[in-house]
Amino acid sequence: MSCNYLYRSVSHRLPNFICYTPIAPTILSLKSPFCPSRRRRHLRSFSISAGNSFTWDDVFRVPESPQNDDSALSGFFDKIKLCNRDLEKQCEFMPFVIEDQIIGYVHHRFADFLKPFQNVFIFPQDNTYGSHFECYCTLHPNLSTPNDRTKAVANVVKSLGELIPGIRNELFPVASAFGEQIFFSLERAAAPYFGIKAYGVHMNGYLEKDGQEYLWLGKRSEQKATYPGMLDHLVAGGLPHDISCGENLIKECEEEAGIPRSISHTARPVGAVSYIDIEGYRMKRDVLFCYDLKLPDSFIPHNEDGEVESFQLVPVTKVANIIRNTSFFKANCNLVITDFLFRHGHIRPEVFGYLKLLQSLRSGHCS
Repeated sequence: MSCNYLYRSVSHRLPNFICYTPIAPTILSLKSPFCPSRRRRHLRSFSISAGNSFTWDDVFRVPESPQNDDSALSGFFDKIKLCNRDLEKQCEFMPFVIEDQIIGYVHHRFADFLKPFQNVFIFPQDNTYGSHFECYCTLHPNLSTPNDRTKAVANVVKSLGELIPGIRNELFPVASAFGEQIFFSLERAAAPYFGIKAYGVHMNGYLEKDGQEYLWLGKRSEQKATYPGMLDHLVAGGLPHDISCGENLIKECEEEAGIPRSISHTARPVGAVSYIDIEGYRMKRDVLFCYDLKLPDSFIPHNEDGEVESFQLVPVTKVANIIRNTSFFKANCNLVITDFLFRHGHIRPEVFGYLKLLQSLRSGHCS
C-alpha cells in the first residue's frame, strides 16, 4: 500500500483510530519550541543512558535542573517522545476488524506471516474502513465465539515462535474500547503485533514529611525480561482478562510491594495517560490508569514476586530531575509520574509549555 499521504491527514480521517489533538504533532515534533542546547550544556558532566547499569548512588547524584527558564520542561517532552515514536508510519498498518469494529492495526509485512493461516485470518480487499486502506484484517467467519477466536489466535501466535518473543501466558481482553464487548482474549506479548489497545494500572506511592513530598521508587530486577534494572513505580501492572482495575491494583500492591489490602484499598484513582508507540511491526496502544496512594511514614515496601530488586524513598523534586536528566525510568513510568507532578503542583502554569506538556500525556486514544 502506498504511503504517499501525510500521517496528519490520516488522523483526521480515522475517528476510530488514533485520537491526535491538534497540538500533538507539535508536541512530539523534533522542532521543539524549547532550546535544548542550554540543557545539554548543563548536563554535560552527567550522562548515563538506559543502556548502562546504574546504582541508587547514581540516582541520588543526578544534578538539579534549571526551573525557571524556557527549557525547564524540555526533558519531560523528550520522555513523552520516547513513548510516541514513528507516528508517521501509521500508513504501514491496516485495520484489524471484528464485527464491524476496529479493534487493532496490523502491519502489512506482519500480515504476510498471518496469511498462511487461512482458517483463522482473512484479508478482504475493501476500503470500507477508510479510502486510504486497500484491505483490512479480520478473523474467519467460522470463528464466531470469543472462545473459538481465543483458541485459534493463540495457536497462530504459538506457531509464529520467536517472531513474537516474551510470551507470558497472560491473556488480555480484546475490545474496541474499554468496557465494551470483548471479542476474544490475546496473549499479552502479542498485543502490539495486532495493534490491540492494552490497559494497565500504575500507582504513585507517596508520603509527606517535614513539608516535603516523597515517592517510593522500585528498581526492577536484573532478571526481568523487559527493562531490567530500571526504575519503576512502587506498583504497576497490566490489566488482564476478567479483573477490575481496583482489584488488580490491590493484587499488584501485595505482590510487588507487600502492601496489605487494609492500606491499598485507600488508593485513589486519579485519571489516565495514553500513548502510541510504533516500532517495526508493533503498534503499542496503551492506556494507563493512574492511582495515588498516600502511605504512612512507618511503611517500608518489600517485594513478594522477585520482580523488584530494591526500593528507595526519593524526594519528589529529585524524581522530577531524574526524569528530565536521565533515562533511568522504564519509559511509560515517566508519563505517570509527570502527571503526578502536575496534579501535586510541582509543575506550575507559569512555566513555558505547561498546557502542551499536560495535553501530550494523553497522546493516545483514551477509550
